[in-house]
Amino acid sequence: MRELVISELDLSGLIKKSETVMWGNACAEPLTLTEALVAQRKSLDNVNVFMASAFSNTFSPEHAEDLTFISTGGVGSAGVLTKIGACDVIPCHVSQVAGYIEMGKIPCDVVFVQVSPPNERGEYSLGATSDFIYTAVKKARLVIAEVNSQTPRTICAQPLTAEDIDFCIYSDRPMVEMQSATVTDIDRRISEFAQPFIPEKATLQVGIGGVPEALMAALCSRRGLGIHSGMIGDSVVDLVEAGAVTNEHKEIDPGIIITGALIGTKKLYDFADNNSLLRMEPASVTHDIRAVAQLSNFVSMNSALEVDLTGQVNAEGIGAKYFGSVGGQVDYVRAAGLSRGGCSLITLRSSAKGGAISKIVSRLSGPVTTPRSDVGVIVTEFGAADLRGLPLSRRMKAMISIAPPEHRERLEREAYELTKLSA
Repeated sequence: MRELVISELDLSGLIKKSETVMWGNACAEPLTLTEALVAQRKSLDNVNVFMASAFSNTFSPEHAEDLTFISTGGVGSAGVLTKIGACDVIPCHVSQVAGYIEMGKIPCDVVFVQVSPPNERGEYSLGATSDFIYTAVKKARLVIAEVNSQTPRTICAQPLTAEDIDFCIYSDRPMVEMQSATVTDIDRRISEFAQPFIPEKATLQVGIGGVPEALMAALCSRRGLGIHSGMIGDSVVDLVEAGAVTNEHKEIDPGIIITGALIGTKKLYDFADNNSLLRMEPASVTHDIRAVAQLSNFVSMNSALEVDLTGQVNAEGIGAKYFGSVGGQVDYVRAAGLSRGGCSLITLRSSAKGGAISKIVSRLSGPVTTPRSDVGVIVTEFGAADLRGLPLSRRMKAMISIAPPEHRERLEREAYELTKLSA
């Protein structure tokens, strides 16, 4: 491992023509290195950038003149690029990304990685992410590390050593932070309808957004909860401090929070630092359907852009506009469906544009992210539609009952037409 100061880092001499650069997901972005990439982009030759989700302001649309962006979705600041067509999207499950990297289906030539200072064994913690980055490090031709003294030294299943790193620079700067979403009255109403499906001693998978925040806040009085989730935010800290999350009833990894990404603020990073009750695992563990299904009362909580009357979920885009992602939704929905006592929740507001557009629709206007055969419970501010075991006719009635009241008559007519077409 060769140590450099940032002023000595000449990326044009390190990154070859048409190579792909990638780095840790979400809040694990090594800002000093990505800022150097932006600053030196004019000297690079047709370089590709792969990002999963991104929450920094490092990249702007004008950077697409020199860099080709590829992502797994339009989440966070990557959404700005996808919205204008400056970022191409690979529609895939989180559980597939590492395998695609390993097979070379997603090119991985140069990896930027943000790590903590080494421990007494010379191990560098991956800090805020562990999903696909270890696989990328092993696959890449070149690994450049940013050793950031403010990166939490999380317990990683796969830490790095000096042998994994070609060049490193040192920094001391705050990490990317993701503030908790503002919770609205509608979010709280959706949460109220979702809560009955979350039993005591449940193990939770949770995403980001107003509804998950409202749900997590409402669970502070529960006991014996566990966490096995591709990501966690500040709300998990609140549940631990309230005594709600103990992880004691998990059949796998009892007593330990399992996650692949920290997406939050310094509050979360401080909680995770040297915390033996939290372990960062790759997606092969966090999103392994067969393993997660062994957890009893596993509840997955995910969102949607729209859901059709039969239960098909679109979480990716509307028309040609792509601003969501496949993410880990299908992985967790299927795991929850196989879990003894488990349940998958898909939550969404029933309408958009002040009620003018219903998000419960007769036909999706975008792709099917989660098929109706996998879906469990759909929740809006008007109720919960438990679709498990329901035939199509009863599914349609259940879905119409949680649609905006002003759209129900039209949806009933459209449902009748769909029934005639399928007869």
